[in-house]
Amino acid sequence: MTGDPTSAALQAGAEPAAVRPARPRLLYIDNLRITLTALVVLHHTAVTYGNIPAWYYTEPAKDGSGLLLDVFVMFNQAFFMGFFFMIAGYFTPASYDRKGARPFFRDRLKRLGIPLLVFLLLLRPLTGLGGYADMRDEFAARGEALPYWVYYVLSWDAGPLWFVEVLLVFAVLYALVRRGGARRALGPAGENRRAAVQVSRPLRPLTVVAFTVALAVGTYLWRIVVPSDTYVPFLGLPTPNFMPQYASFFVLGVLAYRRGWAQSLPRVVGWVGFAVATVATLAYLPFVVTVDTATLVGHGSWQSLVTAAWESTFAVGMVLGLTVVFRERLNRQGTTAAFLSRHAFAVYVIHAPVLVGLGFAFRLVHAPAAVKFALVGALALPLCWAVAYAARRLPRADRVL
Repeated sequence: MTGDPTSAALQAGAEPAAVRPARPRLLYIDNLRITLTALVVLHHTAVTYGNIPAWYYTEPAKDGSGLLLDVFVMFNQAFFMGFFFMIAGYFTPASYDRKGARPFFRDRLKRLGIPLLVFLLLLRPLTGLGGYADMRDEFAARGEALPYWVYYVLSWDAGPLWFVEVLLVFAVLYALVRRGGARRALGPAGENRRAAVQVSRPLRPLTVVAFTVALAVGTYLWRIVVPSDTYVPFLGLPTPNFMPQYASFFVLGVLAYRRGWAQSLPRVVGWVGFAVATVATLAYLPFVVTVDTATLVGHGSWQSLVTAAWESTFAVGMVLGLTVVFRERLNRQGTTAAFLSRHAFAVYVIHAPVLVGLGFAFRLVHAPAAVKFALVGALALPLCWAVAYAARRLPRADRVL
């Protein structure tokens, strides 16, 4: 190893200091994380009382308001998890730059792996007790017994922590790519051949259009093999049909950090993004309510191409619009917002058992689906943050939550 600090940094898997300028904390991104986390809680509350039985505890709607909850779920699903991956991608390069390859990997393994294991080993059994009771009764009706340990193993599933599971994979792949790039930059003789500091390049409209079209086509082709009704057991991936969006948005987040896209987006781009998302939705809604829903899931149907086009257009438009609005109007934090931001990840980790507990608590309340959604959602948000606060008060818990 040479005495050159740049060479040493590259050999450790990090970039030279010249390409990692210090950047101030972006409070509007913290506020975006708060909003998206609240949407996750409300999303699963809507699933509880809508017509999509994809949650630990559900009460299928018995009135027309359940359709409104399904539409809310559809809009959320089209963009909000992809936005989470983009934000995660945005902060990944800076973390790697500070730590280098091995410390970065250890940090990701600790901050993502430990919450994942906590959910799998402790919170998942607590959340799924209702499912065990139902399945045990089914077995008893046939004169068979269902030991809990059998259910514990067979119901192994990451639940909402599938996001953490996939993000951990993305982080490992990023580290491998960076490590390989650092080695190539050194050259055979160990000299530094890395290019100078990357110049900030504004995001061009044509690039946005090309990405949206590519995402729509890629999603359509992916769903020929992985249609929307695909579920991956054990890994617990509820929406593997969105993987092209998740992966590409993570990469976009990395590029946005390197090229300063979030800070250089003109205000007009945000309003155009909202407008395009609105127009695309107004064109898609009459279509989606008139076709057979079975044709929308994939398998190469033209209807699934239309769905992929709407999802991609809506997602890109919402991301552009929300980024600009939060940057211009919500780029500050008081004590309350700082508290919500600090506990947002913990809320994501613990919200499932909180929602299931509220579902059981209000199961005897008879009301329209939308009313129960509003009631439970209004209680769930502050309760999730309160439980998150209590969880982070446990010894060393704030190091991973």
